[in-house]
Amino acid sequence: MLDIAELLTFIKVAETGSFSEAGSRLFITQPAVSKRVAALESSLGVKLFDRIGRQVQLTEAGNRLLPKAKKMAEDLQDIKRSMTLQLEDVSGELRLSTSHHVGLRRLPRSLKRFQEAFPSAQLEIEFTQSEDAYQDVLKGNAELGVITLSNKDNPMIESLPIWSDPLTCVVSKDHPLALSTNVSLIELSNNACVLPNKNTFTRQIAEHAFAKQGLKPKVRMNTNNLETLAMLVSIGWGWSLLPSTLVDDKLAVLHIPDLNVERELGVIHHKQRTLSRAAIAFIEILKSDAVY
Repeated sequence: MLDIAELLTFIKVAETGSFSEAGSRLFITQPAVSKRVAALESSLGVKLFDRIGRQVQLTEAGNRLLPKAKKMAEDLQDIKRSMTLQLEDVSGELRLSTSHHVGLRRLPRSLKRFQEAFPSAQLEIEFTQSEDAYQDVLKGNAELGVITLSNKDNPMIESLPIWSDPLTCVVSKDHPLALSTNVSLIELSNNACVLPNKNTFTRQIAEHAFAKQGLKPKVRMNTNNLETLAMLVSIGWGWSLLPSTLVDDKLAVLHIPDLNVERELGVIHHKQRTLSRAAIAFIEILKSDAVY
């Protein structure tokens, strides 16, 4: 197999008629030029230059090789230009997996901006749970995941926090705790609650906050749909931890001095996957939209 660097060096020596001048233009030493030419001659099994005194002249074999070498160099430049244009062009398919809540509450602005800025790109979006979206990225089924970030590190997953999402403790307006100025964590743990399923990142974050005080929440029912949790709280099934975007006038907010639960929402991708231009552009839009 021919070495591209050796061919380019051969062309430069042929054009300049000098090993030293070729080295100067290629930003390498004269001995390096001589070594490359010798290696090319050895690979082809022919002599390419005659060195007569200080003059360097192409041999018959060298004259035959020169136009072919130039054609190969031009083809190489065409490849580089083509790849540069492709890298500058944000197009193709971007497979995105996101949770229902993040997708509905955080993504609309970014999705609209992305489609307006890059109409040639095709977004394929899977709306699911954060945990399933995480697996989609881990298994290579999605290039990006926009989710509630896990509080556990994975050497294969790159996580980029985008939004801070504090969780608010809420009860129904007629709940016994609704009129309390401050509620202790012990008192809260003695009251029934409704929370996401055990396998969810949000549930793990909530249980960790209680575990630090040696407590465990008394879970009456599990559901991963946050809107359903808000409804169950409103009809008196217990307290819950909800994003502020879901707290309305049907719910009473409890102030728990010892309970500070906050989720990080963001984007993940596989560390061993080279991100497409579309994915990189989408991440930049997410980051810029986070300030709003």
